[in-house]
Amino acid sequence: MPEGDTVWNTARVLHRALAGSRITDSDFRVPQLATTDLTGWTVRESASRGKHLLLRLTATDGADWTLHSHLRMDGAWRAYAPGERWSGRPAHLIRVVLRSPGAVAVGYHLHELALVPTAEEDHLVGHLGPDLLGPDWDPAEAVRRLGADPEQSIGEALLDQRALAGVGNLYKCEVLFLRGVSPWTPVGAVPDLTGLVSLAQRLLAANRGRWTQSSTGSLHRGQTSYVYGRRAQPCRRCGTAIRKQELGERVTYWCPVCQPEHPDAPSPG
Repeated sequence: MPEGDTVWNTARVLHRALAGSRITDSDFRVPQLATTDLTGWTVRESASRGKHLLLRLTATDGADWTLHSHLRMDGAWRAYAPGERWSGRPAHLIRVVLRSPGAVAVGYHLHELALVPTAEEDHLVGHLGPDLLGPDWDPAEAVRRLGADPEQSIGEALLDQRALAGVGNLYKCEVLFLRGVSPWTPVGAVPDLTGLVSLAQRLLAANRGRWTQSSTGSLHRGQTSYVYGRRAQPCRRCGTAIRKQELGERVTYWCPVCQPEHPDAPSPG
């Protein structure tokens, strides 16, 4: 699943390609928007809110609208020059095409695609917690929201976008390793939630503006993470084999030595 920094980067790609331009043609390939025509509309900006993309436009009658999309596990936006061949994904995954004089934006396998008045954006994203990469970032509020269910495991709580918006499975695993916290630890037993969410924000901010995500400081292939995606490989700190196990609806990676086992953690198998 794309993390908050990937969505932030995608929003900037769309902003550079379309902001200030008039749409010359639109093609929606989803039933709820199949008859929608944005021709003549002006793109004001492209922004992100956690893992949500918000393309803000002004209609020909002057009304402000927002095209909302969510990437989930497999969605993507690509920007091409006019006449450039579209590549990388099969055509049957295309959900929307927006053409302007200087660029063509293509949305692949997008989810929750909706066109709403900009004044009503909160109906779609108002439930989200503080955005780790947004102007509303507030670690105290994130900690307050995380603490609302002190019995929930911290591994599951960090993925709840209602608590803080932007953390995905990669950053969840890496932050918990760096803080030495077992993913199964109840939120109420985590010793320093403020330090944990502040580290998450710093990691996302450090990777903003590039597509390679690293928590180790290295951008070399195979060296960008401490535990994520490294099942059975030696921990970079202690040499113990990294473990992988389902937690809630997602898998988690952790080092059983550097992240002391919580009683609820699964036994080695």
